[in-house]
Amino acid sequence: MDAPYSPIEFALLNDWQRDFPLHPQPFAALAEKVGAGETAVLETMHRLQRRGAISRLGAVFAPRRAGAGTLAALAAPPHRLEEIAALVSARPEVNHNYQREHHWNVWFVVTARDQAALSAVLQSIEADTACPVLSMPLQHEFHIDLGFDLGLQAVHGRQTARRESQAPRSVAPVPRSAEELCLLEALEGGLALVSRPYAHLAARCGLSEETVLRHIDAWQQEGLIKRFGVVVRHHEMGYRANAMVVFDLPDAEVDAIGEQLAQESAVTLCYRRERCLPHWPNNLYCMVHGRSRDDVAPVVARLAATAGVTPGVLFSVRRFKQCGARYFAGAGR
Repeated sequence: MDAPYSPIEFALLNDWQRDFPLHPQPFAALAEKVGAGETAVLETMHRLQRRGAISRLGAVFAPRRAGAGTLAALAAPPHRLEEIAALVSARPEVNHNYQREHHWNVWFVVTARDQAALSAVLQSIEADTACPVLSMPLQHEFHIDLGFDLGLQAVHGRQTARRESQAPRSVAPVPRSAEELCLLEALEGGLALVSRPYAHLAARCGLSEETVLRHIDAWQQEGLIKRFGVVVRHHEMGYRANAMVVFDLPDAEVDAIGEQLAQESAVTLCYRRERCLPHWPNNLYCMVHGRSRDDVAPVVARLAATAGVTPGVLFSVRRFKQCGARYFAGAGR
């Protein structure tokens, strides 16, 4: 990590990216684990958030289990890049927005409550920017985690002992009650850094604290919540070489190769997406996060050797926006 972190800061950032306590006073429960008081833990969490190390604390929802989403891209003329990036980032449905080294230079993720809402957002972005938008919806996920081991590795590798099983890839979103939708919308922004964050959520939705805890536990069991804990900002952790590695593979082979590439420990994301012909033929994506491009290069070489083809490598240049996905905003109204 770029900045020195105290033992308690490191423990909170590294050890609680998942399995955050479902306890009425979770920070008191954490305090027992890290050898500090509840007040000290809360103060540390606030400090890490102010420093930008933490994006939020809470749920990471499984793709396609919560609503609709897609990876999108557009080609912004260089003289309009800042303007167009700002227009894209202004949309609340956009949660990640990066400049990447390619003709298609603005890459962003859009999520919405359903496919109709998603399509409307993409059309609106096209109208606002006067740029055609490519859309590459997810087809299969081979590995999606983005929990970060903050040890001394040059290239981020997953903590294999904690690798969770993947949710079924073909499961569609489950209809939710008005009570659930209210809580899910409140949960998207993350937990409040207060002594009883679940009671805080409960008050927003007119529920009991016990009901909130029961819902969150059930959503983790069913796979709607993929990970529940601290969501760190990888750039602030020193992982500044962010490469999207893309392959154009035969449809009959892509799934088998995707399963193989997902086993590479330095791959944080591996998934198949729809092609967007004729502009974008690629159908398999791997994300590699390293501290430098030199660290990422041997990983890309291993991926290419396994796939048997030379991939495209799109390094990120700038991060315009990074926040949690919004699937449920307005869904209960």
